[in-house]
Amino acid sequence: MSLAEIKSAVRELSPKELAELAAFISKQDGAEWDRQMEEDAASGKLDFLFQEAERERSAGTLRDWPENE
Repeated sequence: MSLAEIKSAVRELSPKELAELAAFISKQDGAEWDRQMEEDAASGKLDFLFQEAERERSAGTLRDWPENE
């Protein structure tokens, strides 16, 4: 099935079906984002974030996030 066919089919959905599809797509997108983050972490692509946080901690400039109000 092509993307154009999927878009056409989506236009035919009832509001309830569209909401269910939107929730499904959101869940799938979140799962893909999680998978990519795990892959990036395992490969070392995110190590720079840990290094930056360690430098800030050592310098005493590391802040809570979100900052306490």
